[in-house]
Amino acid sequence: MSFSLDKQGISVKEIYRNPSPAFLYEAALRFEKGSTISSTGALIAYSGKKTGRSPTDKRVVDEPEVHDDVWWGNVNIKLDPQSFLINRERAIDYLNTRERLYVIDGYAGWDTKYQLKIRVVCARAYHALFMENMLIRPTKEQLDSFGEPDYVIYNGGAFPANRHTAGMTSTTSVDLSFSRREFVILGTEYAGEMKKGVFTIMNYLMPKQGVLSMHCSATQARDGSDTSILFGLSGTGKTTLSADPKRLLIGDDEHCWTDQGTFNIEGGCYAKVIKLSKEQEPDIWNALQFGAVLENVKYGPESHLVDYDDTSLTENTRGCYPLDSIPNAKLPAVGGHPKNVIFLTADAFGVLPPVSKLTPGQAMYHYISGYTAKVAGTEVGVKDPEPTFSPCFGGPFLVWHPTKYAELLAEKLRKHGAQTWLVNTGWSGGAYGIGSRIKLKYTRAIIDAIHNGSLASAPTVEDPVFGFQVPTSCPDVPTEILLPRNTWADKAAYDDKAKKVASLFRENFKKYEAQASDEVRGGGPKL
Repeated sequence: MSFSLDKQGISVKEIYRNPSPAFLYEAALRFEKGSTISSTGALIAYSGKKTGRSPTDKRVVDEPEVHDDVWWGNVNIKLDPQSFLINRERAIDYLNTRERLYVIDGYAGWDTKYQLKIRVVCARAYHALFMENMLIRPTKEQLDSFGEPDYVIYNGGAFPANRHTAGMTSTTSVDLSFSRREFVILGTEYAGEMKKGVFTIMNYLMPKQGVLSMHCSATQARDGSDTSILFGLSGTGKTTLSADPKRLLIGDDEHCWTDQGTFNIEGGCYAKVIKLSKEQEPDIWNALQFGAVLENVKYGPESHLVDYDDTSLTENTRGCYPLDSIPNAKLPAVGGHPKNVIFLTADAFGVLPPVSKLTPGQAMYHYISGYTAKVAGTEVGVKDPEPTFSPCFGGPFLVWHPTKYAELLAEKLRKHGAQTWLVNTGWSGGAYGIGSRIKLKYTRAIIDAIHNGSLASAPTVEDPVFGFQVPTSCPDVPTEILLPRNTWADKAAYDDKAKKVASLFRENFKKYEAQASDEVRGGGPKL
């Protein structure tokens, strides 16, 4: 209660700094409509109208210090400094109307050499508990000596932006100023905006120091002998495959690769819980206990049993919990240099091999491409899968041009001798609707073979369309599925579909060609 936000222009009398989870539970239950406790002890909270991020409302302030660094466009939309100050004042004015506020001071980054001090100022106990989980929690001694933060997040999300402010296209605005080291949220109460705001900050600052920031999971052998990182968009199996009981979990979503090794940016996990089952995801299921946050879920009115299959509010139901809730978590969450870098894709066209070995040039090309293909939608007449390309497997959170991250990746791959693999968790024997999804047990066997080194020495053949080397044998995986053309009854149909997917890659890559090196351009499809 003696804590002050005078320097931030906030004069609310009741300010609770880093309160306990129990305190935040009580505050959420007393003051936030709809908040309750699940049958397993997690806090159930609701984010209101916005149940996911608002990427088209994200703004980066165009300031002289960063103007030449930022990849301006649809990801980083320019905002003038004056509009930022208007939004900042709007958020602070709103926060000053509240009877009580919560402040969470914590760290981003487990490697103390690169660690940032983050301060979150918010009006909802749900938001405070969320960031208490997602940031690295300071000890009492660290909190006493915390000092001034490196970045401040002002979460005024219950209050709208003014549409008439220059640069606004809705009542939602999520604004980042690197020169002021501030992040302002208006018009959305979705907690994930804070988490990804911190990641965006790291995505700018880390490459300036020669550090690769990555949207990936990371695991380590239990004896510490090797580290792996797994990239992948939603639906490719990044979280599922990183939850490997044979290995230690460094983290599930955001990491950095330095000259010393790898580190997790976060202190917790933010997992999708749609269709969650205890049998398939026991670690996540068991982590959703006291101290965790369940967001936008439906539950039984008397039992408070959560119905993870109910999508009536959103398909983006999520659970947030501290990293140390996972039994095989590695703490501190740091690892060595990755021995293997794995790109996951769920190719619903059914033309990519279950596993391919990439050269550094191919690794850069496929990293910039960030490909997966989702199954077709429910619209009448839509039969083909839908390709998705997200640069560096995390396009919405990049600040520099994607080639900056790709060049850092290639440099580290060469320096530390890491091997890159493309693992397809999608379809085999035909596209979606004809073929079938590659069995999870086969994908797990492939990942195991990568980790134990047996796949590195397996014989390979070159894929005639995409040019990468395809292993022709893998323990516990049927040989016939490793070469996808062999699994198609209609070989001519496979050839046509493979060429179509190759053309999708080439068309997508046109936007990066001007900045890409000859080596990167040469890493694309051959046909």
